[in-house]
Amino acid sequence: MATLGDLERSIMERLWSSDEPVSAAELRDELAHKTSAGNELALTTMLTVLSRLERKGFVDRNRKVRPHLYYAVTTRADHTSELLQQALGAEPDRAAALAHFVGQVTPQEAETLRQLLDARASESPAPSLVDPA
Repeated sequence: MATLGDLERSIMERLWSSDEPVSAAELRDELAHKTSAGNELALTTMLTVLSRLERKGFVDRNRKVRPHLYYAVTTRADHTSELLQQALGAEPDRAAALAHFVGQVTPQEAETLRQLLDARASESPAPSLVDPA
């Protein structure tokens, strides 16, 4: 899975935060409020970035309506998981990387990892998890 640039990440954060599809113009208008003064986004720029995200497999659009409405086809968790897999795949000593990661997790995150690993070991469905934050 590809990494995201700054504008792509901003778009995906907006799409991940809502179940409702949104037009390119609505995205541009919403993101314009978050950019520095004088840094307006052109609609063509937004459409280009959305097309790039579509090719990368992050978004799709409803072509039956005009303007097209865009929505996320992956979740934030899916993306994070793919990034973790990429990082581990590039590491020659995966055990050392995992050990370092585990050494940095909070006690609540450690408990979540224990539950997930126990569920996997027993081949039962993963337990319902509550966000530890």
